[in-house]
Amino acid sequence: MAIYAIVCAVLLLIAPALAAPADVTVTSVSLDPAVLMRGDEGILTVTVQNTGLEPVPISRARLYGDEVVVLSDPYPSVGDIGAGNTKQFTFTVRADAPDGTYYPRFVLEFRDDGSLRYPVPVRVESTPLQAAVVDRPDTFSEGREADVAVRVGNPRSTAVTGVRVVPEGSGFTAIPSSAFIGTLAPDQAAVALFNITPQEETNLTFRVIYQNGRNVHETTLALPLTLGEGKIRADPVLTGIEVIQEAGIWRVTGDVTNAGLETARSVIVTSAAPAMPTDPFRVYVVGTLDPDDFSSFEVTFETAGNVSEVPLVVEYRDDDGNLFTEQSMVALENRTAEEDEGDLPLLPIVVALVVVIAAAAAGYYLLRRRRG
Repeated sequence: MAIYAIVCAVLLLIAPALAAPADVTVTSVSLDPAVLMRGDEGILTVTVQNTGLEPVPISRARLYGDEVVVLSDPYPSVGDIGAGNTKQFTFTVRADAPDGTYYPRFVLEFRDDGSLRYPVPVRVESTPLQAAVVDRPDTFSEGREADVAVRVGNPRSTAVTGVRVVPEGSGFTAIPSSAFIGTLAPDQAAVALFNITPQEETNLTFRVIYQNGRNVHETTLALPLTLGEGKIRADPVLTGIEVIQEAGIWRVTGDVTNAGLETARSVIVTSAAPAMPTDPFRVYVVGTLDPDDFSSFEVTFETAGNVSEVPLVVEYRDDDGNLFTEQSMVALENRTAEEDEGDLPLLPIVVALVVVIAAAAAGYYLLRRRRG
């Protein structure tokens, strides 16, 4: 009796395996995308083959999952799988679990009796793409173009597709409006280049948009646009200023020197209110000034009323064509007409000479009378 009981127990244990035809097996499993991010949906495909010599009738097929949610309905009626043939079963799944590997169960039920059960591995990895600014100016200047480079890297174990970088925000212009990178393989990186022109202090946000399978994801990168004076820009400085007045017209001469580290182009010098530029030198065109280069200039203007100083304006452009303006004040106080500067007044000198000569003559006359 004991031997009989043991034999019955063994038969009960192996009955499900015996009921499932040994010739029907799972030959491959694929998931698109291969690794899901949390919240992603994917297409799971299970391939089954009948390696035997007879058809095998299948009742239905379904997928069971907990952490990996099955969104597809089961296959209610499959039919026969012919000898040597294969059949694919596809299911839509969603990763609702933290990072890790999970095993939803594929179950193939046979019409005669028994079933085939197969645990399907599904990996969940939520590591996003990484973005960083790798090139930018030390200081942004209002209205001046600046190059900004953004590197996007893929630290994931699988490729992502459709990668693009979009600068977003207000108070600036960006060229191009978006940069397309495309596919990034694992551990691969690419650089997106932008030309940024700020009009005010603001925040620029780079949105990195990409796809994991059919799932769209994004990561963001913030770049504050703080305005200031560029360290290497041109810097026109006025020196050696001389001011004279001729027939009611003021004439200012001097030198303009580029004390900066970039070339100043289309340099002009003129005067501004309360001065009124007049001929012959309303505007003096200097042209191009390389770093440490200088040029003489001369401007003429009139003033109305009692004006003690006027601004001289230097305009120039950088290599990108951006216009810049510098202003310096020139004092007109203690300035006289040209004939009064540097020379003693003529009439007082003549009068003094006449007085000296008259005194000398009188002295000589009195001296002769005493001797006589």
